[in-house]
Amino acid sequence: MPQHTFFRVAREELSGFHPHLLLVQTLLAPLPAHVGSRLRVYALRSIGFKIGHGSLIWGMPTITGGTGLYAKLIIGQHCLINLGCLFDLGAPITIGHRVAIGHEVLLLTGSHEVGPPAYRAGPLYTRPITIGDGAWIGSRSTVLPGVTIGAGAIIAAGSLVNKNVAPNTMVGGTPARLIKDMSL
Repeated sequence: MPQHTFFRVAREELSGFHPHLLLVQTLLAPLPAHVGSRLRVYALRSIGFKIGHGSLIWGMPTITGGTGLYAKLIIGQHCLINLGCLFDLGAPITIGHRVAIGHEVLLLTGSHEVGPPAYRAGPLYTRPITIGDGAWIGSRSTVLPGVTIGAGAIIAAGSLVNKNVAPNTMVGGTPARLIKDMSL
């Protein structure tokens, strides 16, 4: 293998390696769930993530993505992020103020185009996710690429959100559908 090919492959393979994030995860790993929530916030802030005042992270989320990782996650003030969450930062994730995110929520900014029969998982694409102020994402929900969740919306536990959610509505199911308009 020519040397230039080796370095190109190595650069591609290591683009998801983030030593600062690994250090923070390693140092905070001994903390039990619901202990050190502010320490997690301060540690993640110290390596470049934008996390607002008063936010709490009760368990270290799994954070994935390539280059520019630290600029792609913005969490507002007074947010609550529970255990076992995964933030896929192939594209930006913006979380407003006073947002509650339940256990094991997946925020996925990347997926695949539908390919030909021989290989259905076609080319990778990424789209940002935006969650408005005051929203509540129930446990084990999955939010797919390109979705905007409006301010004050509620996502019922276990939902698959594959399209935008209007402000002040409750949606649920797989795929998520309107359950209730709460704007009245």
